[in-house]
Amino acid sequence: MGEIIKEPDREEPAGFWHKTSIRYTIFIYFTVSALVAVLLIGAAMYMQMSRQLTAAVQEENQAVLGQVSRSVDSYLRTIRKLSDSLYYGVIKNADLSRESVNSQITLLYDNNKDSVANIALLGKEGEILEAVPAARLKTGLDVTKEQWFHNTLERPDNLHFTTPHVQYIFDNNENQYRWVITLTRAVEITRGTSTDQGILLIDIRYGSLQQILDNITLGNGGYLYMIAGNGQIIYHPKMQLIGTGQMEENVEEAAGYRDGSYEEVFGGERRQVSVKSVGYTGWKLISVTPEKGLSLSNLKTRLFAVFAVAAFLFLLVLINAFISSRITTPIQELEKSVNAIEAGQMDAPVYLGGSYEIRHLGRSIRDMAARIQGLMEDMVAEHENKRKREFDTLQSQINPHFLYNTLDIIVWMIENEQKQEAVEVVTALARFFRISLSRGKSIITVRDELEHARNYLMIQQMRFKNKFTYVIDAGEDVMEFASLKLMLQPLVENAIYHGMEFMDGDGKIGVTVRREGEDLRFEVSDNGLGMTKDQVDSLLGEKPHVSSKRGSGIGVKNVNERIRLYFGREYGLSIWSEPDEGTRVEIRLPALDSGEPAGVQGTWEKERL
Repeated sequence: MGEIIKEPDREEPAGFWHKTSIRYTIFIYFTVSALVAVLLIGAAMYMQMSRQLTAAVQEENQAVLGQVSRSVDSYLRTIRKLSDSLYYGVIKNADLSRESVNSQITLLYDNNKDSVANIALLGKEGEILEAVPAARLKTGLDVTKEQWFHNTLERPDNLHFTTPHVQYIFDNNENQYRWVITLTRAVEITRGTSTDQGILLIDIRYGSLQQILDNITLGNGGYLYMIAGNGQIIYHPKMQLIGTGQMEENVEEAAGYRDGSYEEVFGGERRQVSVKSVGYTGWKLISVTPEKGLSLSNLKTRLFAVFAVAAFLFLLVLINAFISSRITTPIQELEKSVNAIEAGQMDAPVYLGGSYEIRHLGRSIRDMAARIQGLMEDMVAEHENKRKREFDTLQSQINPHFLYNTLDIIVWMIENEQKQEAVEVVTALARFFRISLSRGKSIITVRDELEHARNYLMIQQMRFKNKFTYVIDAGEDVMEFASLKLMLQPLVENAIYHGMEFMDGDGKIGVTVRREGEDLRFEVSDNGLGMTKDQVDSLLGEKPHVSSKRGSGIGVKNVNERIRLYFGREYGLSIWSEPDEGTRVEIRLPALDSGEPAGVQGTWEKERL
């Protein structure tokens, strides 16, 4: 484990606040707050001024609503002019059977792309005739079944606006969601001598409309929102809270009210509400001011008293801000340090300022993070060493009986003057052990892993005097993918020693490799004796593996554990077997190039480094 370097303590200069405890600091804070409360309660003018403030707020809200309504109406008129230009200036004058209007639509789109996301011309059957910049409809989407499509064709004289929604009609090849308001209108399409109905669709960027409304602020705790004619909310400053059900809005009463102001009680709170319609859209702007904000203002009376109270309040605010900052700033800084450690940055510097208790807590957190980092590094190093020892042990368990029997076969072939067959066995044996070593690497190519299995099968086929045949089927497209070394050999070994142990001949072993999407699938099958369900469960169960007297010692369970260790818990072995029906073992790996470590578990990346 490397040396842990600690950051120097970032303590503030010694002073009064560093010698006091947080308890004493909070005591001072609440004392000052109590004095402020007493002074505010003593202000007898509070109730006298509340009515005048209510009237002023109503007047101000009406003025703000009028201004916002004009801004929104001007914005929508711009969109309407764009719609008229597209229809009367481009679509209506074009014969779509002979010419394309894409360039003209593109020009208008480029001039308005800050507020427009998509422009499309749809046929009566829902097909795209022109679209900028979208190229095609979403796969499987039939726009003729959408409500806005029917409404537009049934009322061709109207402009139709939807409420804000995520753009779902066009495939823009983008990995992001666009919030839009869709404007549709029926248009007349000319093709040669015939005309037909179509739909002009304009996706208005919701952000451009939201920007207009976000810049509007109402005093006294008030806010502004906008709804459609059916009462559905188009804009609200707390849209996320409403969408998740954490907040509700009284849109039913506002939707049924004409322009003007009224009072209501909603959620146990009395509120002042003003309503203003927006142009021809049927949308309504609503301002809401809670009753608790309609207090403390009568600037036209008792002016001197108000200024005096304001100056005193300003002084108290400064004192309160200073005191609260002295308490909260160290805690906030310490919280940032804890968040960094929680995010995995164990060596992040820990803030050591504030009162004695906070500084002591910061030092404790810093020391704890250092100890945790040390323990984690020890665990990783211990795990890596254990893994390497296990793999070294597994790879050294190639049974000496296999080598002895193979050499015995070679001697027998030479004595019987089967020199060519002896050369083939020696060559296969050399390749078998060359790939087994692989310069200490555990990740090799599929080509090498299949070659390793092929050499093993060829040697065993000669040893058992053609008691079985084998087929290896793999396309060239999978040969350079990554594979775990010594993965197939234990499986074909089981197929030979256990699947065909009591067979008189006609044994068949198949090894196939194929790619399925992002996965690589190996399959080892045989027509041997098969296994019961209990035997299959024991192969991958929790019981310790007992190697066969004639096997390599690298059991099926160990192969499965190695695959999961290198590539993740979602990969590994699956076994299907029936008595007297044979056995099929499938290996699932990620389809990763043997030369690229990206996307592989950290074990493989460290192996390559």
